[in-house]
Amino acid sequence: MDYEKLEIVMRRLALEAGDKIMEIYQSPDFEVKTKSDASPVTEADEAADALISAGLRAAFPDEALVTEEQSTSHAQSVKTFLVVDPLDGTKEFVQRRGDFTVNIAYVLDGSPVRGIVYAPAKERLFYTDKGGNAVEEIGPFNKSTPGEKRSLRVARPDNGSLMVVASKSHRDQATDDYISKYSVKDMRSAGSSLKFCLVATGESDIYPRLGRTMEWDTAAGHAVLVGAGGDVVRFDSHQPLRYGKDGFENPFFIAFAPGVDLKK
Repeated sequence: MDYEKLEIVMRRLALEAGDKIMEIYQSPDFEVKTKSDASPVTEADEAADALISAGLRAAFPDEALVTEEQSTSHAQSVKTFLVVDPLDGTKEFVQRRGDFTVNIAYVLDGSPVRGIVYAPAKERLFYTDKGGNAVEEIGPFNKSTPGEKRSLRVARPDNGSLMVVASKSHRDQATDDYISKYSVKDMRSAGSSLKFCLVATGESDIYPRLGRTMEWDTAAGHAVLVGAGGDVVRFDSHQPLRYGKDGFENPFFIAFAPGVDLKK
């Protein structure tokens, strides 16, 4: 993989998809359909998926591509592939809460090594550069020329006073029970893959997810967090979260800054 080219292409496609999504988001009304798994899908999901897929296939024709909206058309044994969630946080989008993101990642031998997370409504753009280091670009975002960037690094956590981020739309008692095992200074809720980015920026120390997610939901944020010095492990074993699993479904997981004393 040409990582310099990948950075340029992922960034441009994420920004273009963000424009398309915001055009629909700001319209008076938009159609919301229900998929076979009972999750919502909008015309914004479909438009962004088509745009990103076409761009990635043109730029990287030899790479396998898995997207949320087209996942059933792919072999389940792929380990190196591009993976896309064109609109993560569809519930946030439908409720016009702003916590939705465009996500593109590259998985190499089961590990997400490059990724981009763009939150167009919040005007925040996080990605890995050609060397795999995580950055946040400061807007306005020119599609052809990157602007000012700041390097991201996870915080050095204080286990007696942790900052926790949890899901906004999928919070449950099991998550609250797990969080109660830690000494928590402050807790915030966020939607979509922004939770990974809040750990990457040092705004939070740990993000536990005790609920269903798919690989396209997590790969880009996972890559950004790793690029900032963080990690993501399975909830049950604390072993690395891997990609290319049959069905692309994740186990429960914990995203965190090294130094957090993980609980079982």
